[in-house]
Amino acid sequence: MKKSNPLSEAAFQLDGKMPLKQAIPLGLQHVLAMFVGNLTPLLIITGTCGIASGEFADLQLHLLQNAMLVAGIVTLVQLFSIGPIGGNVPIVMGTSSGFLGVFNSVAATMGGGVIAYGAIMGASIIGGLFEGVLGFFLKPLRKFFPAVVTGTVVMSIGLSLISVGINSFGGGNSAKDFGSMENLLLSIFVLAMILYFKHGTKGFTSSSSILLGIMCGYAAAFVMGMVLPTTGVTADGVEYTKAWVLNWDKVANAAWFEIPKFMPVKPIFDMRAILPVMIMFIVTAVETVGDISGVMEGGLGREATDKELSGGVICDGLGSSFAALFGVLPNTSFSQNVGLVAMTKVVNRFAISTGAIFLILCGLCPKLGALVSIMPQAVLGGAAVMMFSSIVISGIQLITKEPLTGRNLSIVAVALGVGYGMGANTAILNFAPQAVKLIFGGSGIVPAAMVAILLNILLPKEMAE
Repeated sequence: MKKSNPLSEAAFQLDGKMPLKQAIPLGLQHVLAMFVGNLTPLLIITGTCGIASGEFADLQLHLLQNAMLVAGIVTLVQLFSIGPIGGNVPIVMGTSSGFLGVFNSVAATMGGGVIAYGAIMGASIIGGLFEGVLGFFLKPLRKFFPAVVTGTVVMSIGLSLISVGINSFGGGNSAKDFGSMENLLLSIFVLAMILYFKHGTKGFTSSSSILLGIMCGYAAAFVMGMVLPTTGVTADGVEYTKAWVLNWDKVANAAWFEIPKFMPVKPIFDMRAILPVMIMFIVTAVETVGDISGVMEGGLGREATDKELSGGVICDGLGSSFAALFGVLPNTSFSQNVGLVAMTKVVNRFAISTGAIFLILCGLCPKLGALVSIMPQAVLGGAAVMMFSSIVISGIQLITKEPLTGRNLSIVAVALGVGYGMGANTAILNFAPQAVKLIFGGSGIVPAAMVAILLNILLPKEMAE
């Protein structure tokens, strides 16, 4: 017999009023799902620019702090909107990893350092404004995004994230003990607990299964640290700390309160950075349309409206420009959280906003942020593999909303086979021009979206008959 812990019906309504004691845990699991992904792009790009250590170590800490603050603020705007800015949709915003390929190239072109990072910020300000303008004209462009196109984009988003989830499942592919039995068993334990809470209980505990599973993972890692060796030795004889170990020193050393710094890096406007970044913002707009379509289909069982899509893309763009003023990389819709909504069906904006407020508090209180940031990758991986697969299911639901005619099947098959396949195996672009590599080599999402849009325009409608 299933245990019952009633969850307010408001949780499954956009604007329903629900008790705070239920809203906070539901919002917190959104933060846990995206926290590592929100900070990782900054760690990568600051490392590429050479400002991750030494005299710039404090700068990197300020940027990580600002990333949490900005993600929380932009999420609130997306949830509740300010005029035309924001789609009033249950989308969580965060630092985008989609720009990593372009930003790495810009850093190499400009020789790294604070100047290169400043050029990335300047390009992000211009590119974000450009995407914001695109959002205002999205309604006449909507005809290029029927369900078969947005569904294909959503599917490619989910497929591209599955490899990310399985990397975390093994402990993080940069971990010295990646794929160890300890990491795998910890991930399996978290996944088992999520399945138990999801299907072995009802109501609130069922909808909070991701949060409860991750909390169980934290507890398991704590117990493992007391009964198992916390260090290992590489084949070269170098000792390392295992990936699943909780780094409590990081929490102890973090400050309780710190005011975020405005414009910690001076923006530099250089066309070598602006042009490729603007192209990526067009791609990001398409991805955001896919994310919003996926979250509305997965959470509410309906297609997104023109207003929701337009407001969402405007928030995506202007939110990225706002982020750059705080030295943070572009803030876009987080596909991880789309999967969470698709899995739990919890779309309540108030509940998700509690997670956004927690992110803001993390930006003001580094100790809170440190507590979440020590989460072992294996704990996140146990939840991620299930959430990311749910995005694929949402894409299938979108595609099948229309009859699966020969025309639609051709669009999906070619977009996923050629488009997604090309992005997933980037070696095929080794001899392509650098501009093509920048646009299509980052992930399978971009080429899949481009192929789907192109085929939808070119294939005659008569084939549907």
